[in-house]
Amino acid sequence: MTVPVPTTNPRRDPVLIISNSKAGTNEDALLRTAVGELAISGGGAVEVGYSCSPEELDELLDRGHETVVVAGGDGSLHALANALHRRSELGERTVGLIPLGTGNDFARGLGIPLQAADAAHALAEGTARPLDLFVDDEGQITVNAVHLGVGADSTREAARWKKVLGPVSFPVGGLIAGWAAQGYRLHVEADGETVIDTRHKVLMVGLANGRFIGGGAGTLDPDARVDNGLINLVVSRSRGFWRRAAHAIRLHRGTHPMEMDVYRRQAQVISVRGEPVTASNDGELEENIASRTWRVLPGAWNFIVPGGA
Repeated sequence: MTVPVPTTNPRRDPVLIISNSKAGTNEDALLRTAVGELAISGGGAVEVGYSCSPEELDELLDRGHETVVVAGGDGSLHALANALHRRSELGERTVGLIPLGTGNDFARGLGIPLQAADAAHALAEGTARPLDLFVDDEGQITVNAVHLGVGADSTREAARWKKVLGPVSFPVGGLIAGWAAQGYRLHVEADGETVIDTRHKVLMVGLANGRFIGGGAGTLDPDARVDNGLINLVVSRSRGFWRRAAHAIRLHRGTHPMEMDVYRRQAQVISVRGEPVTASNDGELEENIASRTWRVLPGAWNFIVPGGA
């Protein structure tokens, strides 16, 4: 279903806002607020389309809107980026975001307001810029971050508490996963050079495009940038419980790069192989990954960022 929003100064090409059709009453109210603000601030026509499956998303994209806005979280943005990549349309559309999700890590990194009306106003006043994405050897796109190991384990634990605790589920999941973590034996390469091998257990391997993970509970890499044409790699060694607890605190504060057990570097291609491990790709979980390679796609899509970002 598409709902046109009348304005006194319609655009030649209306903006399409894509929302999850399974969103609750609260999100629906926020969406209406954002649509009204965008129509007023942008001075043009806005349409709303609802999607909860790849097929429905394709039907909406088939309408050919040049500007497509996600009203949702990191998972919804991840789904759109992958759909555009599959359709070979990443460079043909302009993408925007009104964060209505729980985590909203990509929005935080770009300075997009987390309040619906404020985000819509920032969207109307924003500028489209070419931003980077990652793609793996399975053809999956990453918008914000990939992390393997305890970070993905904490995402899995947080999902169990998400409906009850909301954003608080992220630190709770991290605490549960960190307590049980034993580490993984992984071989990690950056642009063909070995960063760490299987002689040492790894607590987490992170590939950062955006800075934040876990609903802002963690700063994966404080120096990550979405337009530098590079993957920011963070590898954390696995040590005793108290070191893991201290690492979790420093990860939250963004000071973990100072630890001797943390390896960081920038690269265009990252490869990981070894023990089967869980990975979180923009919050989407995949189990039992034994080998995977990612490469950066510099300036792959045009994304609307707030003024001054």
